Amino acid sequence: MKYKRFILKLSGEALAGADRYGFNTNSAVSICRVIKKCADAGAEVGVVVGGGNFWRGRDNLGINGARSDQIGMLATVMNAVAVAETLESMGADARVMTSIHMQQVSELYTIKSARHNLKHGRICIFGFGTGNPFFTTDSAAALRAAELDADVLLKATLVDGVYDKDPNKYPDAVKYKRLAFNDMLLKKIRVMDATAAALCMENNIPILVFDIENPDNIYSALVGADIGTLVC
Repeated sequence: MKYKRFILKLSGEALAGADRYGFNTNSAVSICRVIKKCADAGAEVGVVVGGGNFWRGRDNLGINGARSDQIGMLATVMNAVAVAETLESMGADARVMTSIHMQQVSELYTIKSARHNLKHGRICIFGFGTGNPFFTTDSAAALRAAELDADVLLKATLVDGVYDKDPNKYPDAVKYKRLAFNDMLLKKIRVMDATAAALCMENNIPILVFDIENPDNIYSALVGADIGTLVC
């Protein structure tokens, strides 16, 4: 393995699959199968889930921004529980950890308890983002990666890497194989939100952006295959 401990940022859209809304069992099984494969190989795995398959709050007009983000964070808990259940049905040892007290459904996240779980081979599924409104789940993933000394942040997306412009709009878009943090910020290339990118840069945590439509890319990233775009 190239990376011993990693944080996987998994979007709600990836869990919705072709449905584009809700939790698609087939998509979740395909992704969780590879996550378990990584854990079985000896990797320490943390997963930060988004909630966009259930709630995209800023698109719902008339709801206060903070309240809307709280609803979105609850959506991430729904995904976290579903992912953990999917992993456990495969025989994996998974723990749902949230940044607020939700005793009936999860463990309270602390750095110490998360490190303990990871060292004992438990896959940690992190829900409820950072616990604060106005911070994205990308920021939550970067924060968990920094707190837990992850070797890399794996950002699973619906494109196969980072381009100089939108490849869906511009056929001449050029894909980067490697990209420096400074170049990303100066050129305003949107890999993830600026808070998350700055946190990774300050803590020297590389970000590997790759396509989740082929879930096996998660394991390929773990063993150092030449996929996606590495921001470092």
